[in-house]
Amino acid sequence: MVSFNEFSTVPSLLRNVVENIHKPEETFLIDKKKSEWEEISFKETLENADAVSAFFLDKGILKGDRMGLMIENSPEYVYYDQGIQQIGAINVSIYPTLSEHEVEYIINDSGIKSILIGNTFLFKKILKIAANCRELRYIIPAFEEYTKTTIPEDLKQEIISFEEVLNYKNLLNGEKTAQIDSIRQSLRPSDTSSLIYTSGTTGIPKGTMLSHYNFVENVKVCLQQIPVIDETETFLSFLPLSHVFERTATYHVCCAQGCKIAFAQSLELLAKNMGEIRPTVMNCVPRLLEKIHDKAIKSGTSGGGLKSKIFLWALETGQNYRRKAANGGTPGLILSAKKALAEKLVFSKIKEKTGGRLKFMISGGAALPKNVGEFFGNLGIKILEGFGLTETSPVMAVTEYHRQVYGTVGRVIPGIEIGIQNVETKEMVSIQTHESFDENFECAEGEIIVRGHCVMQGYFNKPAETAEAIDKDDWFHTGDIGRFYKGNLQITDRLKNMIVNAYGKNVYPTPVENIYLKSLKIDQLFLIGDKREYLTAIVVPNKENLQEAFQLPESFFQQPDVFIDNQEVIDWIGLDIKRLSNELAKFERIKNFKVKRNPFSMEEGEITPTLKAKRKVIESKYAETINQMYTESVEAD
Repeated sequence: MVSFNEFSTVPSLLRNVVENIHKPEETFLIDKKKSEWEEISFKETLENADAVSAFFLDKGILKGDRMGLMIENSPEYVYYDQGIQQIGAINVSIYPTLSEHEVEYIINDSGIKSILIGNTFLFKKILKIAANCRELRYIIPAFEEYTKTTIPEDLKQEIISFEEVLNYKNLLNGEKTAQIDSIRQSLRPSDTSSLIYTSGTTGIPKGTMLSHYNFVENVKVCLQQIPVIDETETFLSFLPLSHVFERTATYHVCCAQGCKIAFAQSLELLAKNMGEIRPTVMNCVPRLLEKIHDKAIKSGTSGGGLKSKIFLWALETGQNYRRKAANGGTPGLILSAKKALAEKLVFSKIKEKTGGRLKFMISGGAALPKNVGEFFGNLGIKILEGFGLTETSPVMAVTEYHRQVYGTVGRVIPGIEIGIQNVETKEMVSIQTHESFDENFECAEGEIIVRGHCVMQGYFNKPAETAEAIDKDDWFHTGDIGRFYKGNLQITDRLKNMIVNAYGKNVYPTPVENIYLKSLKIDQLFLIGDKREYLTAIVVPNKENLQEAFQLPESFFQQPDVFIDNQEVIDWIGLDIKRLSNELAKFERIKNFKVKRNPFSMEEGEITPTLKAKRKVIESKYAETINQMYTESVEAD
């Protein structure tokens, strides 16, 4: 375990690794630019970071200046981030998927001085808005093809290739290195490390100010809670580093512990990259795990016969083995033998597709459906769940490696308090800490509030919004609804998502949506029903399964009609809607639905970069179709 100095800062983590854990020549980053994976040492990483520092010091960048990054996960991200942070500048990472308008807003709101750009598409996006970016001085493309792009004649900003920036390492001398070291050592834990703009399901994005202390302390206590992570791990990074989850749980953890980071080429190549890199740890989102689950179930049961029987028998055996161990029992010889056979016939083949070395995966960003977590547990693949927000650095709770309670997000991390507050009366239902953990404790649900080292410094230049989020007793109000179950935190839904039907019944959409998402026919589902007599939904079918069931050509999904009116398709999905409705209370059941031809997307402004539905946008955009669902006759229960 790494020993942390209480005054540690983000750039000091990597220096500690080189001084105390690994030799400078050992591998830190792994990247595939063309056909071969390239290994990059700690030494080369720090040299490139020093080059970035020297460049910006020469350009007059000062401590506290905001510096932008709009680039996919890559070694260049690390060099730039380490280089700016060690001279006290502030990382402002921007989601590459945001619109020109949103990017322009963030650049101007934060006062970005320089921005690192990852590809031609993003470069052109910046060039279109550059004239409106008041404080932006430098545009730094990190790819060779930028010279092929036509540059506006009236461009005010200077374009400098990242290659030229990194060439500053050839100009480094003792005096410049001493200057960089001096600034790095003078940084304080309370200094702002990063501005991360919230996804903004409602309203405009807000710049969350996170300090070095926020990040370092979060990493420190998470490693205490999951002590099995050591310096031999290889992480495969594919979630965006512009999001706080991947930044902390992969990048900062690896900087602290000396783990290797391999950068996936793309989401489309993730499965291939897993086989090549053979990671031991990965951070992921529930949607990825759901897709793996759906594909495995389909593959294992399609066609029926002996293959399907063996697959289902193996899952049942894995479930019995897992439950026996979870309840403190010792699986007997017969069950152990069955488990070994299930491993050989079924589980090992699924694990091979992940590279075969995974210790565990950490799921965050949204609630993981309980049945999906249990499925992986039955296979013997451990999925740890975590919970947090951008404003909480992010982790507030995470599953302990040795204690799994499916459907929860784990134990409170050390050093903070999590409260459950009654939404209506504002009375405190319960306050729990890491030390107060009781595996039998349960309480009523309410809004989750938190106090302690993980809470942000505030929203950049937004004191009123900060005061609204953090009350006079220093509690940050998350807007999430939850409770404690078996000592672990359990998330119900977002407070703002709550549907109150015409009869006053409260419905939290996420748990209901997750029931229907058990269907292999459904890829996305958006629940509707606020102030209405009953619930309806917009359903997005699983494209692959729909095509297979009805032999549909690709042109079917390119038709201009947003919704599918083919009654056979509607009835096909309706069978699963009706079957799964039996798991819900009557007022939680979908009475009518429309089938959307293509998924909700970021490009259409319907979901955030973290894949959360923008409820107001969707309800407004499809208002006519939604109203139609309430004028059509529906079947009574």
